[in-house]
Amino acid sequence: MTPAKRFFDILLALLLMMLLAVPFALLLLVLLVTEGRPLFHVAPRMKSPGQPFALWKLRTMTVVATDTGVSGGDKRVRITRIGVRLRRSRLDEVPQLWNILRGDMSFVGPRPPLPVYVDRFPHIYAQVLRNRPGITGLATLRFHQREEVLLSHCATPAETDAVYIRRCIPAKARLDLIYQRRRSLCFDVQLLWQTLKHALLRHTL
Repeated sequence: MTPAKRFFDILLALLLMMLLAVPFALLLLVLLVTEGRPLFHVAPRMKSPGQPFALWKLRTMTVVATDTGVSGGDKRVRITRIGVRLRRSRLDEVPQLWNILRGDMSFVGPRPPLPVYVDRFPHIYAQVLRNRPGITGLATLRFHQREEVLLSHCATPAETDAVYIRRCIPAKARLDLIYQRRRSLCFDVQLLWQTLKHALLRHTL
């Protein structure tokens, strides 16, 4: 990560934290009243091969102690009513501003993978994770909806895992490597703007 990109991340994260402090506190109060604790979902992700970190999100599902793997159709019934809205607007990812300040993530980059997939496909993630993981990125914008559709048809964790490995990981890795070749601060700003427009559009639907 270049010093300019890191400075941009810190500056934007601090600005958003100040702007969102009051509405986010109100959102937490609503979640506490309607859904109860825990308010946050903290999950292990990989910053780079061999470097795990704790990814923070707002909890959007009912809690299951044995929960593992990516979210597919097998987990649909666990998504709460307010969780659907949070995911659609991507407000569940606001706590990742803390991850950005810590240096675990950037605003733009590949989505941080689960440790199990980094262990199983080290050759892929050795290349993809040369860039700091991000809240959004080229793969998120171009493939996220397709990934949701593919995984929504999966009825079991095993099927979800198989589809994710066969269809999602290779497609996202190709897009992440395209971003890697084209990366610049200007390109990051373009992707952030596209992400904002996409989130606002989905929120109004």
